[in-house]
Amino acid sequence: QGDGIKLVPVVSGKDMYAACHEYFESADVAVAAAAVADYRPKTVASQKIKKNDDNLVLELEKTTDILASLGEKKKHQYLIGFALETENEIEHAKQKIKKKNLDLIVLNSLNDEGAGFGKPTNKVTFIDAQFNIEPQELKSKEQVAQDIVNKIKTRYNV
Repeated sequence: QGDGIKLVPVVSGKDMYAACHEYFESADVAVAAAAVADYRPKTVASQKIKKNDDNLVLELEKTTDILASLGEKKKHQYLIGFALETENEIEHAKQKIKKKNLDLIVLNSLNDEGAGFGKPTNKVTFIDAQFNIEPQELKSKEQVAQDIVNKIKTRYNV
């Protein structure tokens, strides 16, 4: 928690939304690397749901898109988001840039060998708000993180 970093623990998507909005206005850069689920149960059971012979049907409702809500209120902030796509990857990432008012998106593809979750490496593509596309080589996740920091440093001429 040093070096100007403040950890804000959250439990729910609503907590994350509140924390993001509380600190976003005073931030220069926001890197939205984690997202809550797109849907949540419409009702939460107060007790265990007992098993019976019928199938259980859960009704879901959409969660609030935290990144899009930050993009709506963005003023001076440099806003970076992530996208995980499996088809029409570049086009879907470009749509997210426009829809969420992002400055940079880090596109992950599950189609690339050695990339994705549960592996020490990743292969990403950087796409900026002008739709400049920069495919990266397969790298360690630590190096991908350093590349993102370097993008921020370049943005601020540091």
